[in-house]
Amino acid sequence: MSNSTQLVSKLWNYCSILRDDGLSYGDYVEQLTFLLFLKMADEQSRSPYNKPSAVPKGTDWPSLLAK
Repeated sequence: MSNSTQLVSKLWNYCSILRDDGLSYGDYVEQLTFLLFLKMADEQSRSPYNKPSAVPKGTDWPSLLAK
């Protein structure tokens, strides 16, 4: 299975979980978009990109994972 297929599968699984918890389509799209933003910002701050993160410490991807 390719990386893009795995990503799509994971996203749909998260959509199912959020939908089953009572969130509407618009709500879970918003939540997943925010998670993707945090993950992409984290990846951009690592090698080989090494860009400064626009996300404040404590609200970034590693902080989310720690919870």
